[in-house]
Amino acid sequence: MKIIDAHLHLFSEDSAEEMARQVGHHNNVDHLREVYGELHIAHGVVMGNHSLELRRHDYPTDLFHYCVGLDSSLLEDGSRVIPDLADRVEAHLRRDNCCGVKLYPGYNKIALSDPMYQPIYRLAARYGKPVAVHMGLTAFSRAHLKYCHPLALDEVAADHPDTQFVMCHFGNPFLEAAAAVVEKNPNVAADLSGLLEGRVDLDAYFREQAGYVFLLRTWLTAIQCWDKVMFGTDWPIVNLGEYIGFIRRLVPETHWEPVFFDNANRIYGLGL
Repeated sequence: MKIIDAHLHLFSEDSAEEMARQVGHHNNVDHLREVYGELHIAHGVVMGNHSLELRRHDYPTDLFHYCVGLDSSLLEDGSRVIPDLADRVEAHLRRDNCCGVKLYPGYNKIALSDPMYQPIYRLAARYGKPVAVHMGLTAFSRAHLKYCHPLALDEVAADHPDTQFVMCHFGNPFLEAAAAVVEKNPNVAADLSGLLEGRVDLDAYFREQAGYVFLLRTWLTAIQCWDKVMFGTDWPIVNLGEYIGFIRRLVPETHWEPVFFDNANRIYGLGL
């Protein structure tokens, strides 16, 4: 079975190697190419971080597409929105290997309905490329959850029906709201990245976290939107082989092909 990792990061900081080592990997493309071959991962979607400069997003095109990320780079010196933001985002969207935009509203503390995002939604619709949004828990306590609650995405998805949105991390842990937003809005898909962190003994995990796994399965099964759910890892925070095993246990086998490959290929327009 071929796999697309619809949500990963390629960090350049020195700390990224240690992060990768802790989950049994190395933070370099050559290592990922080798592991992808072993695990039948055909392609990955990099969620861009830290820069809007085009030169900072030159990834091996046989291995990756990317979403240009509007995280800390959204603000100039942390004080004001970059004045030519829409033009710089469009320069990425024109590239064949850019398959979308990634927003980080909880970290930026800017509502998804803020006027500054409206040109981004229109551009994404014009180019037929999704807007992926970090939803749910954040890595830093200083972020604000109200901006990355699934109901915040419902508002803009309803107001921008021509724009395809991707709810990252299935809005974890706001699973009930996340399921409702995905089911209600035909233009909202979801990825299953980042639901674990670190190394994991899957047998022990499924025993100890049976309640959480039950909730995940319950809501994924209840909405029956298997054509809008995508496999993703949030690498380098997880071991790739272990995370594939985790999602295989979570998703019924009859839906593996769309969840692990077909949906990401279609939604992100990868052409694989």
